[in-house]
Formats: sequence, C-alpha cells, structure tokens
Amino acid sequence: MLKSMLSRRNAMLGAAALLTGIALAQPAAAVTPEEIKARGKLIVGIQGDNPPWGFVTSAGKQDGFDADMGALYAKELGVEVEFVPLEVNNRIPALTSGRVDVLFATMAMLPDRAKAVQFSQPYNANAIVLIGPKNKSIKTNDDMANMTISVAKGAAQDTQVTKNAPASATIRRFDGDAASVQALVSGQAEALGGNIFYMDRVEKARPGEFENKLEFQKLYNGACTRLGEKEINASLNTFIDKIKANGELKKIYDKWMKVPVPEFPASLEGIPFAAN
Repeated sequence: MLKSMLSRRNAMLGAAALLTGIALAQPAAAVTPEEIKARGKLIVGIQGDNPPWGFVTSAGKQDGFDADMGALYAKELGVEVEFVPLEVNNRIPALTSGRVDVLFATMAMLPDRAKAVQFSQPYNANAIVLIGPKNKSIKTNDDMANMTISVAKGAAQDTQVTKNAPASATIRRFDGDAASVQALVSGQAEALGGNIFYMDRVEKARPGEFENKLEFQKLYNGACTRLGEKEINASLNTFIDKIKANGELKKIYDKWMKVPVPEFPASLEGIPFAAN
C-alpha cells in the first residue's frame, strides 16, 4: 500500500513538474497600458548598481536616470511604480519571462537585441569606451596588447572590447558594472571597458589616475517591451515624444547626465522603434 501511495505521489509530482515546465516555456502574455492601469502598478526592470542610470540609495530607494524615466512613465499611466533591480545579463530574461512589464535598464539599442525585445525610440545617448591609466599611452587598439581589461559580462562593452582588443589582451568578465569597475580600482585590471559615465565612479575611487582612452561605439538607449506588444510600445513612444517636447527629458538629463539632450536619430538600421 505504501508503495502504491508513493507511486501515486510521484506521478502527481511529475505531472505538476510537467505543467510547470510547460508554463515556463510559454511566452509571457501581452501586457497593455489598460491592463497596467487596471492593476494599478507598473513593474519596471532597472539596473540595480550602475549609477547614474539605476542604483539603490543607502535608504533602499531605487534612483538614477532610468528610475526617473520609469517613475515618470508610471505617472503618465496614472499608476504606482515598482522597480525590480537587475544585473546586465538577466535584463532580457526578466522581461521575456513576464517578471517585469518594461525595461528602463540602460538597454543599448543593438540589432541582435532587437530580435529578442521590442525597443522604443531612443531616449538617451551613450558611448562605449576604454578607460585606462593617464600615464599610459593608449591611442589605438594595438595599444591594448598584453593588457588585462575588465568588462561587465554580456554588455555592449564586453562585445566591443572583445572585438577590438588584440589577441594578447586578457579580458576579465564580471557579473555586472560595479564588479568590473571594482576590478579596475582594486588593481585586478589595468583598463576597463565601460561607457562615458563610468569615469565618475572611477574618479571618486582613484582620483586623477584614469581617463577615457578609446571610443569604440556610439549607442542609444531605448525602453524595451516584449515582441508583439504593440499597445505598450506605442504608449512608450508617445510618452517619449511628450517628454522631449515639454522639457521633462531635459530636466532628467540636467539632473543626472549634466550634458545637453542630444539629437536622436529618426531610425537605426536593424532596430524598429514600432512593434509590427
């Protein structure tokens, strides 16, 4: 009898596991602005430790450029905002699995990514650079020979450093921006692949020692939703147009970037701004 009960229990557990597996394998259901309004809350995926984009304050509050963008979009929808802090390599999985509604998460607009997520029009501009010692001449890719370079694994800087560095360079990949920056300032790496805003953190940790050396790529950031979600994609594009026109985007730029709002391209090759 005990054997029979155990067999039935195992069969039930197996069936439950199969159903769970099927549910996880299925794409997340589309989310519309009206559904978010009915729920009363917008769930935003954001980077958890990458100032000035997204970070957690000492008081436990999510803050930064993308936090302000997410909060402003929630306000536009008339709902509360909930932030889910993410690392570089789990941003897209958090979106496609349905864990978050939208990503405001320093998402560089790249053609390969556009196959997995739906980008909005761009709302921020950035550049991928190499940061190195002021006392070392690094003017060409060949000057990275034999250097140890830290990068955030899977990020645009990982791609660009891997593409441009000579074979003799050692590329050390870390889980996230903070860890890659720490590798440089602690002496584990001689140089750092990052973006133009990394230098603020590097300068605070090791003042006067490092500078931006090489620029690999100009990038634009967009908000991301799941493929095929036409209504929320259209809502985001309308929102971005609105804050460009009414000065709200400039206020966020003045607060966090401290540079003028750039001119944004009307299109980017291989990256549609509108869902099909």
